[in-house]
Amino acid sequence: MSASVTVYRNIYTEDRFKQAYGSEDNTRGSLRLREKLAGKCRCSRRAWLHLLRERVPIFSWLPRYRLKKWILGDTIAGLTVGILHIPQGMAFALLTSVAPIFGLYTSFFPVVLYMIFGTGRHVSTGTFAVVSLMTGSVVEQLVPTPMEMNSSSPEAADFEAQRIGVASAVALLSGIIMLCMFGLQLGFLSTYLSEPIVKAFTSAAALHVTISQLQSMLGLRLPRHTGTFSLFKTLASVMENLPHTNMAELLISLVCLAVLVPVKEINMRYRQRLRTPIPVEILTVIIVTGVAYASSLDSTYDIEIVGHIPAGFPRPQMPALQTFPEIAGDTIAITFVGYAVSVSLAMIYADKHGYSIHPNQELLAHGISNTVSSFFTCFPSSATLATTNILESAGGYTQLSGLFTSLVVLIVLLLIGPLFYFLPKAVLACINVTSLRQMFLQFQDLPELWRISKIDFMVWVVTWLSVVVLNVDLGLAIGVVFSMMTVICRTQRAGCSVLGRASNTEIYRPLENHSKCYEVPGVKILTYNGPIYYGNRSFFREEMSRLLGLTPEKIRSREKVRKALEKREREATVNTVERGFANTSFSSENEFFKSETSENDIQAVLIDCSSVIFVDVAGARLFTQMCTECQKVGVHIYLANCNESVLKILTSSGVMNYMNPQHIFITVHDAVMYIQQQREKCPENTTTVWV
Repeated sequence: MSASVTVYRNIYTEDRFKQAYGSEDNTRGSLRLREKLAGKCRCSRRAWLHLLRERVPIFSWLPRYRLKKWILGDTIAGLTVGILHIPQGMAFALLTSVAPIFGLYTSFFPVVLYMIFGTGRHVSTGTFAVVSLMTGSVVEQLVPTPMEMNSSSPEAADFEAQRIGVASAVALLSGIIMLCMFGLQLGFLSTYLSEPIVKAFTSAAALHVTISQLQSMLGLRLPRHTGTFSLFKTLASVMENLPHTNMAELLISLVCLAVLVPVKEINMRYRQRLRTPIPVEILTVIIVTGVAYASSLDSTYDIEIVGHIPAGFPRPQMPALQTFPEIAGDTIAITFVGYAVSVSLAMIYADKHGYSIHPNQELLAHGISNTVSSFFTCFPSSATLATTNILESAGGYTQLSGLFTSLVVLIVLLLIGPLFYFLPKAVLACINVTSLRQMFLQFQDLPELWRISKIDFMVWVVTWLSVVVLNVDLGLAIGVVFSMMTVICRTQRAGCSVLGRASNTEIYRPLENHSKCYEVPGVKILTYNGPIYYGNRSFFREEMSRLLGLTPEKIRSREKVRKALEKREREATVNTVERGFANTSFSSENEFFKSETSENDIQAVLIDCSSVIFVDVAGARLFTQMCTECQKVGVHIYLANCNESVLKILTSSGVMNYMNPQHIFITVHDAVMYIQQQREKCPENTTTVWV
C-alpha cells in the first residue's frame, strides 16, 4: 500500500515565515558571540587541561590506553615498521642527496615528536620518497655534485655539511610554514590537493624517483639533473653512458630486484595470513653488506658503498639560514605536498577504524616535527605510504607503536650503524624503486575514474603529464591550477533548466528529464544550479533570455505596446470622469488585448534559488537589470528557496526597489499557488466616478 502525504497550511512568503517562526531577539547572535569570546578568554584549571589535551594529544589517549588489548599489536607493528625504516631511511637519504646517516636521523626524531603531538593512530612518519626527491632537487641546485672528489678528503666532509645544512634549512622553513598555518587555522588548505591530484602527482613522482635511481643501479657516476625536463635529461644521460656500466653493481641490482619484488608481492597478497610482513629489505641489506665486506667489492670492482656511518646522537646545529630566500618557493611546494599526503593518509585510516583526526592539529604536529628535527641534521619528513600501510596491517592500534619504531632506529644509531659501512648504494637504489609499488599501481584507478568522472580523469592525466614532462613542483602547481579551473568552468557553465510540476503534487522537476511534468500556464519556473557571480553573469543572462524568449527587439516592441495601453487607459479615465459615464468600447478593447497576451505570453517568472549558494555584487546587479527588463514587458519576477546570504546581498544591493518584497517565497509551490490565486481573482467591476 503506497503511503500518501496531505499538508494544509498557509502560503508563506519569506517575510511572513520569519514573522511566524523567526527569532524574536535579534541581539541574541551578538550576545552568543560575546559569550563565546568570553569563554575562550576565561582561564581556569579545567580550561587549561582541556587545552593541554587538545594540543598535546598524548595526554588524552595515553591515560585511556588499554594495555592488555593493544600493547601486543602496537609492539609488533612498531618493531616491524622500525626494521623497515632502517633501509628506507638510508635509501631515501640518497634521494635527498645527503649521506645515509641523515636518513636514519630523520627516521627517529619525527617519529617521536609525532607520537606526542599527532592525532593519527595509524600514521607512520619519517622519510617519504616524493618529499625526499623534491628536497634533493633543492639541494642539487644550491650545492651541485662536483665531478671529481675523493670521498675521504676534508673537502668531502665540508661538502656533505653544506648539503645537509640546505636540507635542514628546508625542513626548518617547512616547519615554520606549518606552524604559521596552524596559527591561522589553515588546515583546510590541504583540500585543494584533490585525490586525483595527489594520486597522479605521487605516481609521476615515483617515475622520477625510478629514473633518478638508474645511475646508482648501473654504477654510473653522473651529475643529477634538476629543473624543467629533468627526467628526460637524466634518462638521456644514462643512455649515453650505458657503455660505462659497472657490471658488478648491475649484477647486485638485478639480484636485489629478483629478491625484493617477489617477496614484497608475497607480503602484499598474503598480508591477511602473515602476522607480520617478511622484512626482506633489512635482510637484503644485512646479507649484501656481509658479502661486500667478505669479498672487498668496493676495492675489487670499484662499487660505490655507503661508507662511514657515525654511531651515537647527532650534535644540534643550526641549518643554513642564509639559504631561506633561495629555497622559499620550493619549500612551500614541499610543505603542501607533505602535509596533504599526511592528512590524506590519516583520514583514510581514521575513516576505516572509526575515529577522527584534526587537520589543524596535524599542522602543529608536523610543524613541530620538522622544526625541532631540523636542528638535529634532519631533512623534511611526512607520513609515508608504505610504512603506514604496514603499521596498520601489522596490527597497530595507537600512536604508541611509534615508541617501538623509534627504539629500533635508536639501537641502530647507537650500536649497529657503523656495521653498514660496506653496504652498496645500488642496494639502497633497489629499495627505493621497489618501495614505489603502491604508487605505480595507482594507474589501475584510471578506468574507474573515467567511468565516474571525465573531468577528474582529465585532472589526473594533466597532473601526471605535467609532473613527468616538466618537473615535480611545477607539475604540481599546474595540476592544482587546472583542477581549480575545472571547478570555475563548472560554475560558469552551470545548467539552467525549466521546471515543470508533477500532477497533483508540490514537486517540481526539470522538464528535459521528466516528460510527464507540465509547465504551469503563464508561469515560467527556472532553476540555476550554481552561484551567480561576476564569472558567470553573462552566461546566466544569456540562458535566462533564451528560456524566456526575451530578445532586445521583443522587449522594445512589448514596451511600446504597454506604454500605448497605459496612455489609452489614462485618456479613457479622463474622458469617463468628464462625461460621467464609462467608455465601454475601450474596456472591451482592453480586455481583448489582455486575453491575447495571457494566452500566448508569460506573465510571471519564478526563479528557484535553492541551488544558488551565493550571489556577489555583479550577480545582484544582474537581478536588478532582469527586474527592469521584465517590468518593461509587463512580467512579474518571483523568487523561491533563497538562502539567508543570497537574500541579504539582494536586499543590500537595492533589488527590492525594483521588486515586490512579497514576491519572495519559501518554496516554489508557495509561489505558484500565490500566482494562480492572483490570476483567479475576479476582476473588480468598473466603478463610475461622478464629478
